[in-house]
Amino acid sequence: MIDFTVALTGLILLSPVFIVVTVLLYIANQGKPFFVQTRPGLNEKMFSIIKFKTMNDKKDRQGHYLPDSERLTAIGRFIRQTSLDELPQLINVLKGDMALIGPRPLLPQYIPLYNEDQKRRHNIRPGITGWAQVNGRNTISWTKKFELDIWYIDHLSFETDCRVILLTLKKVIKKEGINQAGQATAEIFNGSN
Repeated sequence: MIDFTVALTGLILLSPVFIVVTVLLYIANQGKPFFVQTRPGLNEKMFSIIKFKTMNDKKDRQGHYLPDSERLTAIGRFIRQTSLDELPQLINVLKGDMALIGPRPLLPQYIPLYNEDQKRRHNIRPGITGWAQVNGRNTISWTKKFELDIWYIDHLSFETDCRVILLTLKKVIKKEGINQAGQATAEIFNGSN
């Protein structure tokens, strides 16, 4: 109920920002302001995550997408730095697919790569932000991210959630942990890093 109320209030209060960003990305991405992708949620149930689309769809001569760093638009870079790309996920919270706080929903192809402890990340709903995001985000290893996700699951409490929210605000304001050094996005998880 708290997640739903906060998400609804957030969407209402931030609706002017939502509209402006949608229009800017509509222009920058040839009419495609949103990025929708299937992700595993609670109990590995698949859902469609909604984010603002920060990269264009440019491809090379062979029809393969260009590297992320070449597809990241100028407006997209700003939206990522301010974490505004996560704003549409408030809709996922309203639908019950996500929580405000929890392990980030990752790609479905990672599920077979998880060890038994890492699979526990699906014992709760994924979140827009989480313990791993406020303790390194994309600058830490996958192993560390999973350790932090499991720590959060083992220490669920209102106090922990309040800490995550305060630390998230600090990270967003300071623009910390957005990218790994030399990367436009996070590295791919291959089951060993």
